[in-house]
Amino acid sequence: MNERIKIVIRGAVQGVGFRPFVYRLASELGIKGWIINSSQGVFIEAEAEGCTLDMFISRLQSDRPKNSFIQSFEHSVLDYFGYENFEIRESTESGVKTALVLPDVSTCSDCLEEVFDPSNRRYLYPFTNCTNCGPRFSIIQRLPYDRNNTTMGEFEMCPECKAEYKDPSNRRFHAEPTACPVCGPQLTLLDSTGKPISEKHSALMEAVRQIKNGKTIALKGIGGFQLLCDARSSDAVKLLRSRKRRSEKPFALMFPNMDDIKIECEVSAAEERLLTSVESPIVLLRRKKGVTSGISSETAKGNPYYGIMLPYSPLRHILMKELGFPIIATSGNISEEPICIDEFEALEKLRGIADFYLVHNRKIQRHVDDSIARIAEGREMLIRRARGYAPLPVSIKGLDSSFLAFGPHLKNTIAVNKGNNVFISQHIGDLENIESINAFKRVACDLQNFYAITPEKAICDLHPEYISTKFAKELNTELDQVQHHYAHVLSCMAENEIEGDVLGVSWDGTGYGSDGTIWGGEFIIPQGRDFERAAYLKPFRLPGGEQAIREVWRIGFALLYDVFGAEVFRLTNIEFIHRIRQVLYIKQMLDKNINSPVTSSMGRLFDGVSAILGIRSTASFEAQAAMELEFAAAEVNTNDYFKYNIELLPEGTYVVDWHVTLKELVKELNGDVHSDILSAKFHNTLSEVITDVAKRCGLEKVVLTGGCFQNKYLLERSIRRLREEKFKVYWHQRVPTNDGGISLGQIKYSSF
Repeated sequence: MNERIKIVIRGAVQGVGFRPFVYRLASELGIKGWIINSSQGVFIEAEAEGCTLDMFISRLQSDRPKNSFIQSFEHSVLDYFGYENFEIRESTESGVKTALVLPDVSTCSDCLEEVFDPSNRRYLYPFTNCTNCGPRFSIIQRLPYDRNNTTMGEFEMCPECKAEYKDPSNRRFHAEPTACPVCGPQLTLLDSTGKPISEKHSALMEAVRQIKNGKTIALKGIGGFQLLCDARSSDAVKLLRSRKRRSEKPFALMFPNMDDIKIECEVSAAEERLLTSVESPIVLLRRKKGVTSGISSETAKGNPYYGIMLPYSPLRHILMKELGFPIIATSGNISEEPICIDEFEALEKLRGIADFYLVHNRKIQRHVDDSIARIAEGREMLIRRARGYAPLPVSIKGLDSSFLAFGPHLKNTIAVNKGNNVFISQHIGDLENIESINAFKRVACDLQNFYAITPEKAICDLHPEYISTKFAKELNTELDQVQHHYAHVLSCMAENEIEGDVLGVSWDGTGYGSDGTIWGGEFIIPQGRDFERAAYLKPFRLPGGEQAIREVWRIGFALLYDVFGAEVFRLTNIEFIHRIRQVLYIKQMLDKNINSPVTSSMGRLFDGVSAILGIRSTASFEAQAAMELEFAAAEVNTNDYFKYNIELLPEGTYVVDWHVTLKELVKELNGDVHSDILSAKFHNTLSEVITDVAKRCGLEKVVLTGGCFQNKYLLERSIRRLREEKFKVYWHQRVPTNDGGISLGQIKYSSF
């Protein structure tokens, strides 16, 4: 007996070939009815015998396109209608917008084969894509996801592309960005003044020639501009550093293929999977020792890791095949500003940085930078969440209203929710200049418009001077303010879908505390809309405030002065102690409490210890000193007893007293013990204090969160020690552990 069913599928089901897949499956099974894309998801009506419909329902879920994601699958039985065939109907924009949008995904193998097939009409065409790959989030203007709602709407398809687009058996059936050399976007190479030099494939080949000649190319990609130069040329890399005002921070690299990466770096199976995934992020890989590298030492000064990606678009695949060597592929911006997204902006902002501009005439709707990830404890861990990941949601139960979370000040992201789906924006960055602040405001408006959300409540950080806080307070809506480190803990809980009693270890560089001081070494027990501060790092002072974060030797001196008092000047083997004039000035600041804010920051403790050990006394970018302290520890094989003592003072809330740790460390330093060993013992000590506090709190679940847990050594050792003591440990994976995850925690707070 024939029946009719109605199916509603919500999730990432637009732009992934879902409708063609359903059409082919229905045709194979002899099912009649229709499918339609809507702003709420995919709607299907299907008629056939009951057993056939059961098979249809099962295969819709088991055989779905690889890039799709089904969040909810509902079906109900209706009266039989009598459809004559199965058809794809025109999309509708009616109803509340709840459909999930797929991120921009890397080129599939089928498209890549076409791009390098001389007999194919898309041979060497840099904008080749299909339903399985290509731009999505960066080109969508509004939902539902149809061509006329994207920046590809201005390109009219040629007869051949239109035939593919309308053919249910073709993998470009309803592939909205589909294009070819006849009807699609084209390349142009501009000189430094914006004058066109060449077009189409000739433009790409001239760009290749200029990179080989040591020039820097500004490349307009999927979500914005990248700056490219020869990674083998120290002169080219030095010049880019000077022009970009990026003295020491490592540059990302793009390699032509995996084989070349394996010559330079250690690559595990998990890292290889991540490099070749549809997300295709920049992956942090450990450099091989004893390899005579062809890559300039200027690329990643003093860093045992390279940030490496493979080509992820046809344009990059063609470019890298022609070059045949690794290149610098860094964000197309001045340091700390958002990446440029159109040639007019790039010509202004990148003037004096780029020698040439390889651009195209497909508009970028929103900036989406490259994501950054690493493998830690065998799992993917995102450091920057953007291309390939945004805007896929995280699900949080109990969200019965719409909220807009404005995130923190550094590594800013914004989040909104639609029902239980929380959409975290692409990486925005540090709100340190007018360009970043404007980008922050654009993204806030974009997210609300994109999902047709009018938030009932705004959520922000406690810090009164954060731009994000000030902006939230200007809105005419109810406001929640969430303590920074509590938001970190809630973010990790939300990502790992855990509830109940938890000990949150929230360690980072800076966060405004409930008492008005700077926190950062926190042990937090969540209590709904409140929390208990179970323990914290013994506070110390930052002489010079923000300046101490750059001149980290100031922190080192403040720590030593706190422990040794006037005897600090008798210490040997500590380089900065001999800067008598400078040190006496800092001593005076501390004695008179002049511009020396109090902090419990674990990140700043790392900085200070790095300076004390002579590893790094000044930092040219955030966390540089702490990172180099980690790199030193990673060179040492240690056991569980290889650590210092540390005290937990029971003052109502436990206080982690680092004084005895520092005394023991300095004693060994004066005994000429190598800094690598001292760093390892320091890291081990911190892992032990986490375990100790967890035992005293007596909670089974422990959450590790905050920027300090980007430290692979600290994270992996802490996980191992907690597991050995029978705790269940949770950490971040696809949401950054740094401040990029704060906005998710802010939304989680409003679920209580």
